[in-house]
Amino acid sequence: MTAMFRSFAIFNYRVWFIGAVVSNIGAWMQATAQNWVVLTELTANDAGAMGITMALQFAPPLLLVSVTGWVADRFDRRKLIMVTQSLMLLLAVALGVLVLTGVMTLPLMYVFAFALGIITAFDNPARQAFVSDLVTRENASNAVALNAASFNTARLIGPAVAGVMIVLIGSGWVFLVNATTFIAMLVALALMRPHEFIPRAVGSGRSRLADGFRYVGGRPDLLVIFSMVFLLGAFGMNFPIFASTMALEFGHGADGFGLLSSILAIGSLAGALLAARRDRARMRVVIFAVGGFGLAMIASSLAPSYVLYAVTLVFVGFAAVTTLTTANGYVQTTTDPALRGRVLALYMAILLGGTPVGAPIVGWMVDAFGTRVAIFVAAIMALVACGIGLTWTLASGRVRRHESKRFRLTLDETLPITVIAPVPEEFSDEVAGTTPIPLPHATNAARAKNPRADRPDLEESLDRKN
Repeated sequence: MTAMFRSFAIFNYRVWFIGAVVSNIGAWMQATAQNWVVLTELTANDAGAMGITMALQFAPPLLLVSVTGWVADRFDRRKLIMVTQSLMLLLAVALGVLVLTGVMTLPLMYVFAFALGIITAFDNPARQAFVSDLVTRENASNAVALNAASFNTARLIGPAVAGVMIVLIGSGWVFLVNATTFIAMLVALALMRPHEFIPRAVGSGRSRLADGFRYVGGRPDLLVIFSMVFLLGAFGMNFPIFASTMALEFGHGADGFGLLSSILAIGSLAGALLAARRDRARMRVVIFAVGGFGLAMIASSLAPSYVLYAVTLVFVGFAAVTTLTTANGYVQTTTDPALRGRVLALYMAILLGGTPVGAPIVGWMVDAFGTRVAIFVAAIMALVACGIGLTWTLASGRVRRHESKRFRLTLDETLPITVIAPVPEEFSDEVAGTTPIPLPHATNAARAKNPRADRPDLEESLDRKN
């Protein structure tokens, strides 16, 4: 077993990974079908309705974060996941039947979206913690990398398959196919060997999120990161709205929408792979990447044809994942290990919490002013996020003129911070989707280039003001 796939040597993780791949593909298929049904079958291309649907689906995980986390710590996680996956299977079957029989209405779809959001709110924390029950701490980073590969591969396949299925046999069947993918996860959970689970870590009680808030309040660099991520998540990450309405503008159907989603995933996967070549996460990369996202979105809003719009999506996906991957890595590697789980929970809440705020606004802008205007506004918000990062960097007093070169600027270094390895608590689909995939040859090359990388006392300091 190579180092890159060493977690596969663990039987429980191996069956979990297989079930997760199948389930993730089905989840992306259902998301594509749901957005298309709302846009074209339940409304006359009403992007605002799609924004409301997305808001209802993403709001519960944010609103219930403290309760659902306690439930994941209190009850048997494997049994809890079986319950949530079974409920989502039933919802998928009900959605498919209602769509196929023509009974589905927009208010009913809102109810289903909210119900799915509530179940997901309990499912996500349980899966976050459950993966840490499958692998030891020394295999944690490798398992995160494999989860990232699973998540992005599913994102590459699911939308394209859903688009073709909608055209050939109808959107209702996509929901039913997704229902069958939950069976793969349930079978995987049933096949696991409970006696091989890693002993549970004891949680730190009700004060977890409050401690995280206090810690982040004392870290200006994290406040800047969180601000940039919120703006990107609220306005820039509404790709289902942008891609579906642009596909209609160019005269394409569900297959064109699914293809655009898969092309976006190509850029996302490339961004994750290239991010793995960096030896550490730097604030400057986040700032430049979110600026690049804004520029790519401007180009996207001006694209004159379907093909050129698809090309811009590769760069949009690349910049988005580079931003989120680096921001996620910066939060993980510069946070106090005793508080990192809580800080990361706040990070994910801010990232996901942007959708309920931004999606309805973006949908309204699409209906009122057109998709291109909405994309352009999202680009401006990304550039604002870039401006926040640049302003903080300049205000920190670290930018100065080079000592010997007149027209060159340098960035002063701060005190070194020991890079902290990830802990098992940090598993989730969202984290997996924004976590770099460490390639063996990239790691070796980084060590050859910088032999001191393994010595924290000699490490070059990270980009934050102490």
